[in-house]
Amino acid sequence: MIFLFPSDYFNPKKADAAYLEQVACMQNAGFTTSVISLESLGSVSSKIIPVPEAGSKVVYRGWMLSQSDYELLVSAVESTGASVLNSTAEYLATHYIVNWYPLIVDLTPETKFYSVNDDLENELNKLGWNGFFIKDYVKSLKTSVGSIINKPSEIRTVITEMQKFRGSIEGGICVRQIEDFIPETERRYFVIYGKPFAASPDEEIPEIVEECARRIESKFFSVDVIECRDGSKRIVEIGDGQVSDLVGWTSERFAQCWVESNLRN
Repeated sequence: MIFLFPSDYFNPKKADAAYLEQVACMQNAGFTTSVISLESLGSVSSKIIPVPEAGSKVVYRGWMLSQSDYELLVSAVESTGASVLNSTAEYLATHYIVNWYPLIVDLTPETKFYSVNDDLENELNKLGWNGFFIKDYVKSLKTSVGSIINKPSEIRTVITEMQKFRGSIEGGICVRQIEDFIPETERRYFVIYGKPFAASPDEEIPEIVEECARRIESKFFSVDVIECRDGSKRIVEIGDGQVSDLVGWTSERFAQCWVESNLRN
């Protein structure tokens, strides 16, 4: 098992500063690490340093990638004779909400999908909800006006700001119903080869996470869970584990989970 990190922009042989702690912990746990320049993906200078051994399995740990960039990453890995843990199809299965939502529709807020060219104000009026959480297939707007609106007429402002601050809309527009969440209760879990892990080894895994692990076939993904004021738990987000931050986790604990997973497999 090899963990592949984005390289430093000025030093292509060194991992980006944001991932140095993870690199050190993975190495201390006995794993091999490599780096790749994401800026060079698809070019003749796109190289993995050091080159993975042929036949080895590579786990990417880095920034979110578009479908086309992930395909280039897969090509770079396969050119060495190694293979990625999650194929492009598997990456998109948990990276795009339109793919994972149908599998857990009863465990997460109701969601509607639209094209950016649809009459979104009219569509929101039809829903009749009291509030709307707006995002594309991957991310929400965390700057400017934010992602939550109460009036359908505000949708165009959110879309315009998403295009301005994010550069593009990935996939399409998702409108999620607002539920009575307790914000400070949100927790991230990782599922590796079907086994869920929590940020603390002593934490009991919620049943809703166990259910996600049973329904979603990805080898490595993240699950974000939150409590509602009625005491129930809901899924906020699912993502490909390779591009999910260690929110609430230590790098040491993350590496420990991979050691345990390797022993089981």
